[in-house]
Amino acid sequence: MALLMCFFVLLLSFAEMDVLKFKRLAGSMRTAFGVQRVVEANEIPMGTSIIAQEFSPGRPEPTPINDVKQRTSEQDQRNLQVQCTPDQLTDEVTLTQNQSTAQDKALVDQLAEMIEETRRDAVDLANALSTQIKKGEVEIETRGRDITVRIKEQGSFASGSAQLRSGFKGVLHDVRDVLSEKTGDILVQGHTDNIAISTSRFRSNWELSTARAVSVAHELLTERVLNPQRLTVSGYSDTRPLVKNDSKENRALNRRVEIVVSQGLDTDLRTELNNLKEGNPLLYQGLDVKLTPRFDIRPDEIF
Repeated sequence: MALLMCFFVLLLSFAEMDVLKFKRLAGSMRTAFGVQRVVEANEIPMGTSIIAQEFSPGRPEPTPINDVKQRTSEQDQRNLQVQCTPDQLTDEVTLTQNQSTAQDKALVDQLAEMIEETRRDAVDLANALSTQIKKGEVEIETRGRDITVRIKEQGSFASGSAQLRSGFKGVLHDVRDVLSEKTGDILVQGHTDNIAISTSRFRSNWELSTARAVSVAHELLTERVLNPQRLTVSGYSDTRPLVKNDSKENRALNRRVEIVVSQGLDTDLRTELNNLKEGNPLLYQGLDVKLTPRFDIRPDEIF
């Protein structure tokens, strides 16, 4: 133990203390690690670091990106929103309106030509039946693409009978010959007044109106001039009167058989007209056409 103590005393005696070098080293350590210095009691202890001494803030500069990319945040979102100026929207609306107006005009022109064709066919029928029209036995009217040949009971059927008068068969032959050159479905429709009937032959006006329509259809089909597939026969009893059944004269007008030539509209044109009705109702109302079922015919234009 005594020997060890002597060894340390010798080491200490050989060591030299460079005070100036020691102070410089202590100062560097204090500067680097912020060693607290001795201050008076009324001062706040302060520390510093090499980071604070050497730090100088840099000026941020924008980083240019050469590629511009657009992406959506959702996988199922396929469209990007595009903002338009009011002028752009106005131009687009004007262009759409102009296109719609042009399409509507083309549709109206096409329909007008088709209706005019139907009127010409009606004139041909009127010329063939001019004698009966003058006598008041037949009326012809057009409505849109429909032509109605209205055969009154006077001159065609005896009261309560479904058998054609022999003198009237030639009239139906003339109608048949004209219709053979025209297009369209042929609807033969029987009508009566509201006076009930119940006989051994007809139990009701339903049977009478239907039987009269069948008699007219049979005469139209003689000599196989018309294709039977064009014809449809129906009886309406007193359910579709032309006028009120409130007088003898009016009831006579309601007793009739109508031959309706329905030239109709193709599916595409009907769809376009329905779109026009929704988009431009004022223009649609000015058209002489009905998109209701073909059986709904009302008197409108009498030659």
